[in-house]
Amino acid sequence: MTFKYMQPRLVGVKNTLSALALLWLLTCACAPVYGQVYDVVISHGRVMDPESGFDAVRNVGIASGKIRAISTSALVGKETINARGLVVAPGFIDLHEHGQEDANYRFQARDGVTTSLELELGTDDVEKWYAARHGTSLINYGVSAGHIPMRIRVMTGQAGTSLTTMNTAVAEAANHREATAEELNRLRATMEAGLKQGALAEGMGINYTPGASHWEILEMFRVAAKYHAPLQVHLRYHSLREPESGIAALEEVIAAAAATGAQLHVAHITSMGLKYTPQMLQVIAGARQRGLDITTECYPYTAASTNLNSAVFDDGWQGRYGITYKDLQWSENGEQLTPETFASYRKQGGLVVIHEIPAEAVRAALASPLVMIASDGLPITGAKIHPRGQGTFARVLGHYVREEKTLDLMTALRKMTLMPAQMLEKRAPAFADKGRIRLGADADVTVFDPSRVIDKATYEEPLRYSEGIQFVLVNGVPVVRDGQLVERIYPGRAARAPISH
Repeated sequence: MTFKYMQPRLVGVKNTLSALALLWLLTCACAPVYGQVYDVVISHGRVMDPESGFDAVRNVGIASGKIRAISTSALVGKETINARGLVVAPGFIDLHEHGQEDANYRFQARDGVTTSLELELGTDDVEKWYAARHGTSLINYGVSAGHIPMRIRVMTGQAGTSLTTMNTAVAEAANHREATAEELNRLRATMEAGLKQGALAEGMGINYTPGASHWEILEMFRVAAKYHAPLQVHLRYHSLREPESGIAALEEVIAAAAATGAQLHVAHITSMGLKYTPQMLQVIAGARQRGLDITTECYPYTAASTNLNSAVFDDGWQGRYGITYKDLQWSENGEQLTPETFASYRKQGGLVVIHEIPAEAVRAALASPLVMIASDGLPITGAKIHPRGQGTFARVLGHYVREEKTLDLMTALRKMTLMPAQMLEKRAPAFADKGRIRLGADADVTVFDPSRVIDKATYEEPLRYSEGIQFVLVNGVPVVRDGQLVERIYPGRAARAPISH
């Protein structure tokens, strides 16, 4: 095989190959080993690598969970996947998925996700969280050290590791109370312990802890900076009026990042910015131009979702978000709320879908080069939960790439794969081998039909699998084959930062 067969199309490179793309070309040209029998061969697929911009038909050889060959020559495998007419892409990395159970992983695999991460809420017991999933996960999994659950545990003694337990009456009382100096010291120590146990990031839901002072937030940023851990942050406000706006909330965390040197990731920019999303993206761009390490994400829907009994719905919520009762849907049955049902369900607690995000805000975020794709998926607790946990990635590829042409295919893949991996690889070097199709990369691979991929989950019927995702491999093992889940296999591994003492 000679160099003339390799014609990678590079994105954003003017007049010359980048050193990275040249290295990729040279190694791929030499990759096939005579007589090698691979575990899996993906043949004749359109290989798209967001890191180098490579986009061409190739054969991919996988062995021992790694990509070992990318070739124009035929390869021999114990199993061969015919990918003719299909895109071969890195497996999608979801930074923001609250549902970390088998039912969620099944929907995510059918949506092309190979690594599912709970980085916003996180956990109060990192070691226990990872141990509970070892050897039983369809896809890769990871978690943050969570400010909310750790704060609840420190202030109440109550575990706060799920969306359900974090909104009990006792927990909510703590969420609304300022921490004492002694509690803040213990919270700092607990957070450090979680990061030493290999948590990928520090998770903060500032809007859910109105009792947390600016000083407490700053102290949590200092801890994250000490351990080189990114912070995934749900901003304090997202209002339609000044001064209590998403922009003011963004300024708070940018100031904390500037003061501490912490790496900041802003969760779901569209549900925080609403109509101010374009302006908030300008603020982030300006901060990045001045050297701050700030990134953000969105999901491709015009509705949000959260617990009705959380601080998000404290007095004044209608004015803050520009919505009213009829814009809320109870996740158990999809009913629109009234003042009476709102009061009743708020006491009971449970998820609601919140129709509040302008369609223009979604398009602006998806088109922005700053914004990654993340689902903010929820545990499957009701028949009418938000569809984002089941269809985010196929919706971007099908609706926003193919149908609306809001962004091109390579850009969309970069937002789903390379950008999340790059955000995490300083903290967790293992991510340097994810989000890429190159030699030595982890064989987390999604193979889809670009002419047919689409989400099928809707607000009316959210528990429906995406279509057009034909094959998904996790650590080289097919978990989706011919568009169907492979049963009783668990190749998912812990995505974790190095453990320290």
